[in-house]
Amino acid sequence: MRIVVHGQQAFGKAVLEKLLERGENVVAVCCAPTKEGKPEDPLAELAREKGLPLHQPASWKTPEALELMKSFDADVCMMAYVLLFVPEEVRDAPRYGTFQYHPSLCPEHRGPSSINWPIAMGKTRTGLTIFWPDDGLDEGPIMLQKTCEIGPDETIGDVYFNKLFPMGVDAMIEGLELVKAGVILKHDQRLDDGSYESWFKKANAVVDWSQPVDQVYNIIRAGNPAPGASTTFKGEELGIFDSEKIDGANDGQPGEIVAIDDNGVVVQANGGQIRMKRVRPAGDKKKVPAAEWAQATGLSTGVTLGN
Repeated sequence: MRIVVHGQQAFGKAVLEKLLERGENVVAVCCAPTKEGKPEDPLAELAREKGLPLHQPASWKTPEALELMKSFDADVCMMAYVLLFVPEEVRDAPRYGTFQYHPSLCPEHRGPSSINWPIAMGKTRTGLTIFWPDDGLDEGPIMLQKTCEIGPDETIGDVYFNKLFPMGVDAMIEGLELVKAGVILKHDQRLDDGSYESWFKKANAVVDWSQPVDQVYNIIRAGNPAPGASTTFKGEELGIFDSEKIDGANDGQPGEIVAIDDNGVVVQANGGQIRMKRVRPAGDKKKVPAAEWAQATGLSTGVTLGN
């Protein structure tokens, strides 16, 4: 079967690696153009290393892009993490069309921050969807889905890299096997019956210490490592990353620092406390242990964050 791999970054590279390990016939690799001054995409690097035809059009909305996809004479296109919009006529150029990976249980959490939002909402399960995209935003018939748990202390980094990434690579291969077998599952269920969620931005990850401690902890986990939750200290932003929830402890007012030790800085929330273990001070690109930050700033208990 003649396969086009369309994707980018580490996930696209991992899917291509898996296909090549299996001896699949990859006839073309497509990814976004390399930006000036930026390193080349890992998928593009691997394609060049393996001597595969690499194409990086700036847009797929042109007649030239359609002719390019047709020229591959492909049976199927596998979309592994694609940010550029690809119109229907291009997606349908391969004999069996195009299928795509999305890291949520669609139609829930359609959109670009589909891993952050379930954590921020305190959900205990999420998953991934392999689907046949249409011209909507993360819409189209579902081929298959996989689920996984969200542990009570897991961050977006934990859920993605330890679960949704490896599961997703395997699910893309499973989707290919379904296409090969002629089991092309275009279910009646579609992905357009859920609300589209925009980016989980820094503004969504600002901590309100007066909120229930579970909600505060969920926001911090959903932003770790990106975009990073934050509060303020002396009027400047303080990024919050690794943390720990302490249920039931009420030793101060919301936002008040109630303890400082070698393990971090403990801040009061509503109905419990958060131990900040790693932070990023304003103007600093590096994340540092919270205990180190406290010592450097002469921090003491009784100080209130978030004012």
